[in-house]
Amino acid sequence: MTDPYVVEVPLRWSDMDAYGHVNNVQYLRLLEDARVIGFREWFPDRPTLLDEGIVVSRHAIEYRAPLTYRPEPVEVDMWVTRVHGAGFDLGYVVRDPASVGEAVYAVAETGLVLYDFATARPRRLEAAAREALAVHVGDPVAFRWGGR
Repeated sequence: MTDPYVVEVPLRWSDMDAYGHVNNVQYLRLLEDARVIGFREWFPDRPTLLDEGIVVSRHAIEYRAPLTYRPEPVEVDMWVTRVHGAGFDLGYVVRDPASVGEAVYAVAETGLVLYDFATARPRRLEAAAREALAVHVGDPVAFRWGGR
């Protein structure tokens, strides 16, 4: 597997729930923030897939440890787990590199589909985008429950 792309994502005070840790729903925002930052770097010479139209088709997430609010960002490892005709899947590890043993808070996978909003239909992944994604292909997400 190639090394994953790593991005720092800040936490927001409003991410906390009544128990003092980051709410499970807020993890999806952390993943989205990582994607937005990552795609700008993955596609530097053209509009990103976000600019051209892309939708989330699914999320799978496994929470490993509670994440309490702190001013330091978390790190999100991100890589491509699968590429198909109209989209691809991304794997993630949300972690704290400053902790002993690099605590893992969650592992996740997001399915993404390229989408033409004018026709309300999926669109094919172009060769250039496929090549840019190929650089980031890695192993399937290591879910404890066995995967997809």
